[in-house]
Amino acid sequence: MSIDVPAANDAYGLILNAIDTGIYKPGNRLVESELADRFGVSRTPIREALQRLETQSMLSRDGRSLIVASLDHNQMAELYTVRTALEGLAAELAAQHAATEEVKVLYAMVEEDHAFLSNPARLSQANRRFHRQIHLASHNQFLVQQLDLVYRSMALLATTSLSAEGRGEVALAEHLAIVQAIEARDGKAASKALRDHLSIAFQTRLRIDAGAISAD
Repeated sequence: MSIDVPAANDAYGLILNAIDTGIYKPGNRLVESELADRFGVSRTPIREALQRLETQSMLSRDGRSLIVASLDHNQMAELYTVRTALEGLAAELAAQHAATEEVKVLYAMVEEDHAFLSNPARLSQANRRFHRQIHLASHNQFLVQQLDLVYRSMALLATTSLSAEGRGEVALAEHLAIVQAIEARDGKAASKALRDHLSIAFQTRLRIDAGAISAD
């Protein structure tokens, strides 16, 4: 889920947001004319945006066509390694620097997100919102910027671990444990809780992918 809504004439932001929110998924072909019609933007900025996204490895070539890129097994593992290290640090810093109001917002998010347990797509968006709030609560703008880049790449994963049966409810319990550690100002516990949370999410995603492969 994108935090900021792109301006109506921001072709790059509009396309990135569409990938980010799952309108365009890994493997989907992006056609310049269709994008221009969808977003009401002329083809020149669309073309420039596509070139920029290709340079950033968000798009890849399939013959003469541009498609939304996807991550292979090794790339996914590498992404989770970086994500876990950075998010663990964010949780540790949040425990040190989060304002009382920020902690209350995190608690409210955990409570509100139970309403999305039957909708994995909405829960995935809510999950991203929750994690981003932790990033912001670290009060370290350079860390937030790096995590924004990591989450951009997360959009290239075709599935969400929250689609696994029962995972949503367990994930929210893990979120609660992270917030409780942040509230207790226990940086090590907050970091460990978040790292454990991502480790389980990664294992779940691997099982989903293995199941998809065995079903072919």
